[in-house]
Amino acid sequence: MKKLIALGFEGSAIKIGVGVVTLDGTILSNPRHTYITPPGHGFLPRETAHHHLQHVLPLIKSALETARITLEDIDCLCYTKGPGMGAPLQVPAVVVRLLSQLWKKLIVAVNH
Repeated sequence: MKKLIALGFEGSAIKIGVGVVTLDGTILSNPRHTYITPPGHGFLPRETAHHHLQHVLPLIKSALETARITLEDIDCLCYTKGPGMGAPLQVPAVVVRLLSQLWKKLIVAVNH
């Protein structure tokens, strides 16, 4: 019996992550990258979103390679719908929408 597999995206704050998980909760991969500001500076939503945009594609590649799966193995795409910072949340939402159209995969919104 085939295990159902989700490719999930989290980007509600300073960290962008792309994970691969099976329906039974087995985590196959979970690469992530954290936005780090210069010492003494806080992080701003626009700069954080720009960081997420720069790192999301390499994270997708890493997640798929680490999990040893292909696009055909993915059953659905998940993303953090909220709560969180608006601009950073938009990056995974837009990426998932685009991939859903390209790969013909279902979308599942998840509450952070």
